[in-house]
Amino acid sequence: MKGNNAELLAFERRLKEEGITVIAGVDEAGRGPLAGPVVAAAVVLGTVIEGVNDSKKLSEKKRELLYDRITREAVAYGIGQVDPRGIDEMNIRNATLAAMKQAVENLGIALDRVLVDGRDVIDVKYPVEAVVHGDATCYSIAAASILAKVTRDRQMRELDAKYPEYGFGQHKGYGTAAHIEVLRRIGPCPIHRASFLRKIL
Repeated sequence: MKGNNAELLAFERRLKEEGITVIAGVDEAGRGPLAGPVVAAAVVLGTVIEGVNDSKKLSEKKRELLYDRITREAVAYGIGQVDPRGIDEMNIRNATLAAMKQAVENLGIALDRVLVDGRDVIDVKYPVEAVVHGDATCYSIAAASILAKVTRDRQMRELDAKYPEYGFGQHKGYGTAAHIEVLRRIGPCPIHRASFLRKIL
C-alpha cells in the first residue's frame, strides 16, 4: 500500500480498532457554483482502492476511472442532491446537509458511524462525526468526494447540451469570467441559482 492510502486509512483504522466497522464517508460537490445542483455522495468501502484521494487533487480522467472502481467495488453507495430552486429556498448550507442526508439514506444498509466532511453533522439515525478537511484526511470521505464530483460534472455536461451558450461543460457552473460575461449579456437560465446572482446581476 502506498503512503497516501496509508495516511487516509489511518482515520478508519482507529475506528475499526474500537469495533466500529461499517463506516460511511460523506462529501458534497457544488456548494460554490452559480448554477446546477449541489450533489452529495455516501460510500461504504470494504476494499482499498489505490489512488483514492481528495477529488480536487485528481485529474478529471483519474476521477472518472476511480468513480467506476468505487461504484463497482463499494459495499454500498448513495447519491443525494438538491436542485437550484431548493438551494434558493433553503440556502446552500441547508441544501448541502439535505443532500448529504439523502445520500446516507440511499445507502440502504445499517451503519456504525457516518463521517461527514466539514464542520456540520447531519440528522440521520446513526452516530455522525464531522471531519474538517475530511476529503484530504479520511479514505471513505475522499472516495465520497470523487463520487459526488463525477456525478455532478456528468450532470453539468448534460445541461451544457441543453443550454450551450453558457459553457457549463467547461466551468461546471462556477463563476468564471466567461460565465459571468454570458450571464450579464443574456441573463440566467432555469438552472441558475437566483440567490447566488444578486451581487453579479
